[in-house]
Amino acid sequence: MFSANDFIPETYSATIDQGSFTWSAPSNIALVKYWGKKDKQIPANPSISFTLNHCKTITKLGFSKKENNGNFSFDLLFEGKPKEDFKPKIEKFLERIELHLPFLKDYHFTIDTQNTFPHSSGIASSASGMAALAMNFMSLEKALHPEMTDDYFYQKASFLARLGSGSACRSVKGSVVVWGNHINTKGSSDLFGVEFPNTIHDNFRNYQDTILLVDKGEKQVSSTVGHDLMHNHPFAERRFAQAHDNLDKLSIILQNGNLDEFIKIVESEALTLHAMMMTSMPYFILMKPNTLEIINAIWKFRNETKIPVCFTLDAGANVHVLYPKNVCEKVLQFIQDELVGYCQNGHYICDEIGNGTEIIK
Repeated sequence: MFSANDFIPETYSATIDQGSFTWSAPSNIALVKYWGKKDKQIPANPSISFTLNHCKTITKLGFSKKENNGNFSFDLLFEGKPKEDFKPKIEKFLERIELHLPFLKDYHFTIDTQNTFPHSSGIASSASGMAALAMNFMSLEKALHPEMTDDYFYQKASFLARLGSGSACRSVKGSVVVWGNHINTKGSSDLFGVEFPNTIHDNFRNYQDTILLVDKGEKQVSSTVGHDLMHNHPFAERRFAQAHDNLDKLSIILQNGNLDEFIKIVESEALTLHAMMMTSMPYFILMKPNTLEIINAIWKFRNETKIPVCFTLDAGANVHVLYPKNVCEKVLQFIQDELVGYCQNGHYICDEIGNGTEIIK
């Protein structure tokens, strides 16, 4: 079993004074949701996600050696402009990972980040953002320790990303990623995400995710607060057990290609996530009226056409419409004819399953 101590380096064999790296990291969408966490960003239950392809954060990390004066030193640019209000989150991240990257106070960093999707679109950028930053820091550590193996590199990157934003650990590597200790998933861990260890059925290759942007505003309850409300939740234990069961079922479905069963699990998980919010104390609702209109329209369309299209939700109002590539034309026509009117300013984003982080030369 891995422990956090496995990611504390002993010494470095090389030195580097300055340079830069650039990585892109994608967003991801959970199919079995994680809601509730323990200390140090440990999930209360395992989750599994599709990695997206087009919704990405691209981050360039410049670094130059300085005197270690006991402080972190960094400039933060978002789309080329200074972004002061992001800095406290980065500072907190650096504090959490310093034990595992002891060189952090030896350098001044310039973090220059941008998203391929509009920042105010209501798509969470913390997962892709923290994953991209973790990959850059790991590239610097690899330069200081060239003997590092690829396996360790990606595992530790996922471990670090998790300390910035839990779901970020699922954005590092693989098209389908499991995070959280799960008895029937080989290699799974609470500390980092792992690629789904089994062969995925052709039905799920190039699976499509069209994201309907119902509400682009700030959520009235942050995910951090929402997770904390699971501590005294009357249904928490049952929910955590359900997530383990659903991950078992979904593992089999991803291998046998049963789309009807896939739809049942994925939609049930989305609604359970929101049910947990509605039954916590204090309780809250992140869906909007248009979220429900879209869900009902999808159910009606699926019923009438037998096309295997379904929805999932994050902790927000936006709807992810999931469907196989071979029904793409019909589903996009349905979205344009019936669903666009429920999106804020008619905005939606077409995405599909991708493969994780990439270094940009």
